[in-house]
Amino acid sequence: MNHFRFSILLITTLLFFSSSIVIINSTITSMATSSSIGTFGFGCDEKCDNRCAKAGYKERCLKYCGICCEKCKGCVPSSPDADKAECPCYNDLKNSKGKGKCP
Repeated sequence: MNHFRFSILLITTLLFFSSSIVIINSTITSMATSSSIGTFGFGCDEKCDNRCAKAGYKERCLKYCGICCEKCKGCVPSSPDADKAECPCYNDLKNSKGKGKCP
């Protein structure tokens, strides 16, 4: 009888932990999805996709362009070759080293 109780307890514990892992995994996945590239407002997704069309490191370009676009309320230079002066806010944002933050 003790083996039976132990087996039931073990199965219940395993089921509980496996369902907890599924819930945690789905929560992490949804958090990662919501914070990934492609969730910017002001039409920044399309504007940055255009701005970063020729970028060597497109993921990084899209990330920083999106951050800059949000801070500048949607102002992004119109093309990869456009002068940053089209958007003074975009042009003036600096990183911690004092260099231009926006691609």
